[in-house]
Amino acid sequence: MAGLLAATLLALAAGAREAGAACTDPPSAEVNWQRCAFDGLDLRGVDLNAARLRDGSFFRADLSRSDLSGINGFRAKFVNAVLREAKLYKAKLSGADFTKADLTGASLTEADLRRARFFGAVLRDADLTGARLKGADFTRADLSGATWIDGKRICAEGSLGRCN
Repeated sequence: MAGLLAATLLALAAGAREAGAACTDPPSAEVNWQRCAFDGLDLRGVDLNAARLRDGSFFRADLSRSDLSGINGFRAKFVNAVLREAKLYKAKLSGADFTKADLTGASLTEADLRRARFFGAVLRDADLTGARLKGADFTRADLSGATWIDGKRICAEGSLGRCN
């Protein structure tokens, strides 16, 4: 009976852990940081592959060279964040805010960027091959040297707000 009770308690604890975000968990693949705030933190080179970052806040955070492939970052805030050379392959970032973020050399291939905001962001030499951009706002964004969604077109130097 005691063994059954212990097993039940362990199962309930595991279920509770999976259901809620643990904002104090260290960065790791598949971490659940939903609705967590990491404003101003140095997260360079971390592996957040397939992490749950929905509604998370990364204002002024440095995520350079980090792996954010396959993340769920619906409505996440990356305002003034640094994501230089970050991997965002197949990331789900619809509604995310990248206002004034530095995404120089970032890989956004096959990312879902519908309704994302890139106001004043730097996307120089970024790769947008296969990205979904419906409703995305690139007002004043620097797209110079970026690979466009068709995977062939390279945006000309001085491409601000759109790929020329």
